[in-house]
Amino acid sequence: MDLFQKMAEEGHEQMMFFRGKEGKLRSIIAFHDTTLGPALGGTRMYPYANEDDAVNDALRLSKGMTLKSGAAGLHHGGAKGIIWGDPATDKDEILFRAYGRFIHGLRGRFTTGTDVGTYSLDFVDCLAETPYVVGVPVQYGGSGDTSVLTAYGVFLAIQACVTQVYGKTDCQGLTVAVQGVGKVGSKLCGHLAKAGASLIVADARADVARKVAEEYGARLVEPSEILREQCDVMSPNAMGGVLNEHSISQLRCKIVCGGANNQLATTSDGKRLMDRGILYAPDYVANAGGVIQVADELHGYDFERCKAKVETIPALLSRVFRASAERNIDTDKAATALVEERIARVLTLKSTMAPAR
Repeated sequence: MDLFQKMAEEGHEQMMFFRGKEGKLRSIIAFHDTTLGPALGGTRMYPYANEDDAVNDALRLSKGMTLKSGAAGLHHGGAKGIIWGDPATDKDEILFRAYGRFIHGLRGRFTTGTDVGTYSLDFVDCLAETPYVVGVPVQYGGSGDTSVLTAYGVFLAIQACVTQVYGKTDCQGLTVAVQGVGKVGSKLCGHLAKAGASLIVADARADVARKVAEEYGARLVEPSEILREQCDVMSPNAMGGVLNEHSISQLRCKIVCGGANNQLATTSDGKRLMDRGILYAPDYVANAGGVIQVADELHGYDFERCKAKVETIPALLSRVFRASAERNIDTDKAATALVEERIARVLTLKSTMAPAR
């Protein structure tokens, strides 16, 4: 891999590699853009097949954090942490303390928390080495589980899409297919079931999927089948890259809106959805609840303040849908353009005015 070329393609600023002396920790932190402020982004733990896969995921996810914080109006740039390892077998105190020491060495340039494969309790060990960790359990001074507000935000985003497509303000009588019923997906199912939606669910972990299906009266299907199900809303809440040329051609829905990061496999897939008449809610807008929560934690966490901020997601999506129509571009490009315009304005401000003291 030509790493510098790869970074230049998407405008990344920096990439850092860390190895614990005990040999267990293998970590990457990718900084995408810090124009808006110090970087904020979760840490994913995953057993990547090879180094290139780990690097590509860090680059992809860090750009997503720039877009997510930028779209949500936060004063933070985008970065992402990767721990290359199996979350089921490789976690221990030393691994997370070693990771915490590396984060502390960045002196506040990067604050992190949970992502796929990591949980709030994992980062308690990081606290022994650094204060630059958010989303730890409430009993340790953090704001707790970020999936609560993330799922709430995705639910509100689905409602906004339903209003845009069907002209109604509720999900009563609609069918929603939820791909992935983990931390976010399971809570999203609770909101949707309460709102009167019929659910179809799938998860790679059969026992987890079965439990959620039984709890909410959902129809259970195989993970390989979920994207082909007839429904009103398809909600990806598992790993990224699920929307590609092949899968988009098989979708049987009017809306795609979910909590997974980086749902589009390529930048062309937003247009593919638009060409098929499917409304896509850009994932970094719909799933911003978690980053809103941890950003608020840095200033003294207040749940009601965060909840109110999450409740602005539908208005933001309306701006995106309007920009998409006015500029005749897909919704992903429209949302990205709004973020890039904000970054450009802040960059102009920084170049013409002395920094605040």
